[in-house]
Amino acid sequence: MSTAETTSSFLESLLAASAANVESVLNLEKTNREQRALSVANEQDKQDMALKKRRANALERALSLSVPTTRDEDWRFTDLSPLYRLKLKPNAPSASVDPAVLKTLCFPEAAVQLVFVDGRFDRSQSNVSASDGVMVGSLQDAVTDGAWQVMRESIEQHLASIADFENDLFAAANSAYFGEAAIVHVAAGCESGATPIQILNVATGHEMAASPRILIIAETGAQCTVIEDYVAVGGAAYLTNSVCEISIAPNAEVNHIKVQREAETAFHIANTSIRMEADSRYRNWSVATGGKISRHNLNVYQRGVGIDCEMNGMTMISGRQLADTHSSIDHAFAHGNSRQIHKTISGGGAHAVFNGKILVREGAQQTNSSQQIRNMLLSPRASVDTKPQLEIFADDVKCAHGATVGQVDAEEIFYLKSRGLSETAARNLLTYAFAAEVISRIPVGSLVSVLESQILEQTRSKEV
Repeated sequence: MSTAETTSSFLESLLAASAANVESVLNLEKTNREQRALSVANEQDKQDMALKKRRANALERALSLSVPTTRDEDWRFTDLSPLYRLKLKPNAPSASVDPAVLKTLCFPEAAVQLVFVDGRFDRSQSNVSASDGVMVGSLQDAVTDGAWQVMRESIEQHLASIADFENDLFAAANSAYFGEAAIVHVAAGCESGATPIQILNVATGHEMAASPRILIIAETGAQCTVIEDYVAVGGAAYLTNSVCEISIAPNAEVNHIKVQREAETAFHIANTSIRMEADSRYRNWSVATGGKISRHNLNVYQRGVGIDCEMNGMTMISGRQLADTHSSIDHAFAHGNSRQIHKTISGGGAHAVFNGKILVREGAQQTNSSQQIRNMLLSPRASVDTKPQLEIFADDVKCAHGATVGQVDAEEIFYLKSRGLSETAARNLLTYAFAAEVISRIPVGSLVSVLESQILEQTRSKEV
């Protein structure tokens, strides 16, 4: 089969699997691809017309866009041809996970857990007993449950309006066909940041396509902490195509932790988009250790003066893994602050990609932005392609960026050996310390412990 035939077949299977997943949720009959999307929109008659139009626009874009290839500038280091050879299937409605296994995947600090298995909400395994001012549930809850009535207009206003799908096939397919979604709504003035909310996405299927969707809304003065977690209980190849949208109202604060620990046979494509209003605060930790090929597009849009944004990224890969992170911070108003640090550890024959763009628009005076990209190579066969970008169209700003690529420092190894450590132990300790600078900042103790154990395991014995 030619390359064109392979990519065309993949696109057809992606859209068909996505459509079949949402039909199963809504118990709709199967018709052709365009009619299915229209049926979905008609069934969800409680959605407002603006949301229906956004979904229709997303379908139009999904049908008109081509799958990305290395000929596209944004994908030139990331070859998705192994993904295109998969024959994607809808997820199985009967898929389930042993409760004992799920218990080991949940973090004790999280009083609220939403569990999605192969993209489907598992109510029996979830704990949605949120506190006053915090509503947590699925999209179907928001559409049908009277308790959500007050928030319904806000949900319809934000859903599928923050993530840009105009030039992103995967985001467009998700936006057109999502049938289930995790919804977190924090009322104005409600401070729940000390109690994390965990959204656990568990994959079980073989050559299955799941399209997780998350919407987080923090109203004026609200605070919350959300853990977006992707794990697998099997070793088969599958695709996770996720979209997370976050709306932060004036003077609100969101701590957002995304952990990607998929199976090493998996493909993980993610789009995270954040809209920040005046004087809002956003803290992000993005950790990627799994997946055969993973791609994370992380986009922050400033929509008011005085925002404060902090982004902490950590990628640790080995073997033949490929992990690609593209981030963008769009400073469109004055007095914006942003700080970004992204670290990569690549071992074996792994390939890491990072592209970080900071845009300071005309009129965004007194912006203060910094970006640090640090990459460590643990093997002669490991590689990294890194590209920091800084575009400034205002004259009263303070901006800086920098990127480094290197191996473990020989002088530091010599020092530790002089203190009695073996060379292997010295290398492992320095690698752990390099990663821990990002990991230790995560405000969930049990998650920090899990990630530290994983880092130690990867650096201790096997080739990384």
